[in-house]
Amino acid sequence: MELGRRERKKQQTRQAISAVATTLFLERGFDAVTVAEVARAADVAVQTVFNHFPAKEDLFFDESEWWQGPARAIRAAPTDADPVDVLEATYLAETRDRVEVGHLATWKQFMRTIDNSPALLARRRLVAAELETSLTAALDERDPDQLRNRLIAALYAAAQKVLEERLMQVLPDDAGPEQLVSAQAELERAVRQVFAVLRRGLG
Repeated sequence: MELGRRERKKQQTRQAISAVATTLFLERGFDAVTVAEVARAADVAVQTVFNHFPAKEDLFFDESEWWQGPARAIRAAPTDADPVDVLEATYLAETRDRVEVGHLATWKQFMRTIDNSPALLARRRLVAAELETSLTAALDERDPDQLRNRLIAALYAAAQKVLEERLMQVLPDDAGPEQLVSAQAELERAVRQVFAVLRRGLG
């Protein structure tokens, strides 16, 4: 029971630091904010921040190994499931989860913050590469066709990029509730279109 309380306290502290950091980064830009400023705003020591987030970029991309999601979905799926079907369902589920927690409302500001920071752009490229590697490994566990598996992983990463660009196009700045619903519906249509193209291309 005591361990449970400690873990809950640690999680609360982590969430509080993350919320403060996100607000500062979106308001001022990632490169303009220091870890010391995040610590002061969150009323914790700088070392406490680093205990929870080993690097400043981790404060921004505060989702614990989210890039492993596609690989986890493939490993959890029935062995006879089509991997493209699994990946499409996973992408749609993740999109709906982000809508439910309110991430879609700040999506454009989030992406613009990345585009304006060389450090975040570099981290995002690294994350994309790690996603492809982990997804390829998961696919290899199911199917010996390594070339096809590598292609599926690369196409999935490309699909993510295309869909992010589409969301930037259809999501207005300062979108209200009705506009968010409309943007989500448009994104889901785009998801189905993109994955239909992948299916045809992969045969």
